[in-house]
Amino acid sequence: MNKHESDTGVGGVPPPRGYTSTPGGSNSLTPDILVAGRGLLKSYDAGRVRVLNGVDLEVRAGEIVALWGASGSGKSTLLHLLGGLDIADAGELTVCGLDPRNETHRIELRRQHLGFVFQLHNLIPDLTVEENLRVPALAAGIPQAATKARVRELAESVGIAHRLNHRIQDISGGERQRTALCRALMNSPKLLLADEPTGSLDEETGDTVFNLLRHLVRERGIAVVLATHERRFAEQCDRMLHVRQGRIEGSGSSGGAK
Repeated sequence: MNKHESDTGVGGVPPPRGYTSTPGGSNSLTPDILVAGRGLLKSYDAGRVRVLNGVDLEVRAGEIVALWGASGSGKSTLLHLLGGLDIADAGELTVCGLDPRNETHRIELRRQHLGFVFQLHNLIPDLTVEENLRVPALAAGIPQAATKARVRELAESVGIAHRLNHRIQDISGGERQRTALCRALMNSPKLLLADEPTGSLDEETGDTVFNLLRHLVRERGIAVVLATHERRFAEQCDRMLHVRQGRIEGSGSSGGAK
């Protein structure tokens, strides 16, 4: 890479704020930048279906960023790239100082730095609430005895402590999503990725889950990237990014309550 490319980025496109170029050509992040992506492209069906069309994204520690857009706009695909659940065809991406394209980095991201909340909670139905909460700790090699207090604290924070010994199939939809939120926070992640976490809930329950999510991450200083088609939730985040036809349109403050 020549000096001009180092200063301006590939093809003269400036790199995201937070990138610093080293003499060897690698990139690193300033401490408060958790996500820095540039020119992210993703397509399927041998390139015939383009989903992301050159996305640039930056997320700072402790902020809540909404990816707002219609179904099929590319917001879930972008979340999958951030979480290492899929790999970009092109572009540069660093998450918590790691490269999601690298398998070793992906494992570290999932075990230590990221939490996931999905629209369909993806809990294990035959396990109890408590057993589901322990799954991330088990994957990270944390002994069960060391997680007892953490499980209780998280369950109490969302009002499901009385359900810890119930199986997932025996609790309500709202309780399942609260369980999924606790599971995502179990290993104290730096970044929470939430893909339509209220999408399968009725309006009242959705409001409750969203408010709990926002309160818990504020309290713990966790950054969030939230994909949603509901503008009322997006507007309550620190920034609302409109995702349309695989591109991000706008990056200003949404004016959401802190």
